[in-house]
Amino acid sequence: MAKERRAVKRRSECPLNASIEILGDRWSLLIVRDMMLRGFKSYKEFMDSYERIATNILADRLRKLEFHGIIEAEPDPLDGRKTNYVLTRKGIELGPVMTEMVLWAGSHERVENQELIARMRKDKVRFNAEIRARWEQDRAERESRREFARNSSDRPTRTSGTPPPQSAARQSQKI
Repeated sequence: MAKERRAVKRRSECPLNASIEILGDRWSLLIVRDMMLRGFKSYKEFMDSYERIATNILADRLRKLEFHGIIEAEPDPLDGRKTNYVLTRKGIELGPVMTEMVLWAGSHERVENQELIARMRKDKVRFNAEIRARWEQDRAERESRREFARNSSDRPTRTSGTPPPQSAARQSQKI
């Protein structure tokens, strides 16, 4: 369910215009790419990406993507002082759009990562289904950790519980 947000004034009500106003700068799309394909979640991971985004631009784009409901910010389960960013359902639904953009660039521009392009060309539907399945798995694990934390805080214990470990699938998803 989308959070209540203040109304956004757009140049027009054209659907393409709305998409461009939300995602039309290079940094927003690269952040979504890194979340979708590389499993990035933390500010540091985005900073270490090879495009070298400036800190002020990164902070601005994360706020913008969160405002538009593409990502959510949540406390890191292992260190509550840190923030993790995760794609929302609205965000993960950009997968097929981004796949088409990659395939278009692969057909018309000189680009690297031909292995990724080949995987997408071979079976777009499967590629996007795998991305979505990883997102669903990650979402289920986050919900499990939240439930564990809620249940642990309901019962007085001598030692605090630890969240369940990440699955091997989650740890190996980085592309």
